[in-house]
Amino acid sequence: MNQDTANWIAEQMQRELSTRQLCLLREVMELAIARSETSDDIDAVGLFLRAKEVEGCSPKTIAYYESTLNRMIEELAIPATKITTSDIRKYLAAYEEKRGSCKTTIDNIRRIIASFFAWLEDEDFIVKSPARRIRHVKQPKLVKGVFTDEELETLRDGCKNARDLAIVDLLASTGMRVGELASLNRSDIDFTERECIVTGKGNKQRIAYFDARTKLHLQAYLAERTDDCPALLVAIRGDAKRLSVGAIELRLRNLGKSSSVKRVHPHKFRRTLATSAIDKGMPIEQVQKLLGHEKIETTMHYALVSQSNVKASHRKYLE
Repeated sequence: MNQDTANWIAEQMQRELSTRQLCLLREVMELAIARSETSDDIDAVGLFLRAKEVEGCSPKTIAYYESTLNRMIEELAIPATKITTSDIRKYLAAYEEKRGSCKTTIDNIRRIIASFFAWLEDEDFIVKSPARRIRHVKQPKLVKGVFTDEELETLRDGCKNARDLAIVDLLASTGMRVGELASLNRSDIDFTERECIVTGKGNKQRIAYFDARTKLHLQAYLAERTDDCPALLVAIRGDAKRLSVGAIELRLRNLGKSSSVKRVHPHKFRRTLATSAIDKGMPIEQVQKLLGHEKIETTMHYALVSQSNVKASHRKYLE
């Protein structure tokens, strides 16, 4: 099979198949074409990205995969199917040394590379993944800070408008990601049940819940708006355009500076909610659902057990 034949088949089947089915058909035909070529000539990264796209990965994730893998292949100057375990280790070491990257970044790159070569192995382009013997990169376990009750109240007091107060309350009470907050529409909010529908990673939707204070502040913000923009959060000056992730992050940083609260960023609200929920006895499985994590191990990274609770438990059980 060649590319012209594949295109002809796709055209003939276009009316008979759904968009997803057509994408799967194209992927299978491209794999068939690739196997008919020499292994050095295949566009391994392109085929891998197409497979991830069909699996439902977001454009942002696919772009990150693409840049990471292409950078590795370009610097190694070796066809993907010829890369060895030693090549990958040397590349990761050189990347860390040249860029001064942290262990978390290096491990993220390792995971992408491992996923790529595992896919090549599954699709029979290579016999065995060279990334199999490259283990998880150990990272220093740092105690990351959370907001105290006093700091949250200070931030609320520092808000100069109803929108910023709504942002603080939504992040503090729902623990949603900043991207999820930025993409919210008015129609996603259910004030009766005090809940909203958020779209998380991989375009997966879940329900997030907010408290009574957030409801009142959010209603006050929406009541003063006169625009017809469907976005929940919009710019105050100029046209009512949806607030971007960067705009929300900048607003929170400025709010932290003006309120003298250190290190104010969206993710800290999320970590604070997880920690508070764990400390108050919420089962970790429910915290996992609340935050929209696929793996419970991810939730455990967010949840910081309060040192005061550890001290109290020590006195209760061990003294």
